Amino acid sequence: MSKTKTGMLNMKDVQKIIDKLQLQSHPEGGYFRETYRSEDSISQEHLGADFIGDRNYCTGIYFLLTSETFSAFHRINQDEMWHFYKGDALKLHMISPEGHYSNVSIGNNFENDETPQFTVPAKYWFAAEVIGNSAYVLTGCTVSPGFDFKDFEMPTRDELISLFPDHTAIIKRLTRS
Repeated sequence: MSKTKTGMLNMKDVQKIIDKLQLQSHPEGGYFRETYRSEDSISQEHLGADFIGDRNYCTGIYFLLTSETFSAFHRINQDEMWHFYKGDALKLHMISPEGHYSNVSIGNNFENDETPQFTVPAKYWFAAEVIGNSAYVLTGCTVSPGFDFKDFEMPTRDELISLFPDHTAIIKRLTRS
């Protein structure tokens, strides 16, 4: 674990992981690096109206989050599979297109109802945070068809609240503006 004697997050340990894996800041929060992008692609004509342009079959990233930040609510056109690697558990918050809220804990403490792998369905709004105040989590994310920022949408707080007023509290907590 990356905690000091006082219980504070040891950013030196986290920085070692960031450096070793060559992670960079992600627009939604946290750090990432693309680790895989398939060479072959799917043409736009086979993807449907939600996609502009061709997409690789699949992409993968490392994603690191600390308890000092969060991954803000966003959505993509594809399913996104999360894989737990190291650290404390991550709580993934989701709002379906119909407005149903759910969450799942991604980690390796099975007695605590954590799961090491979970797939967020396409078009769901989702945000993530580390479970614990002095922690970090290293995960991986796999997207198919492959991720492209053309598929990425991160609304403002007010836009998301106007869509889902019943979930105002969680939206306020896990958005930045």
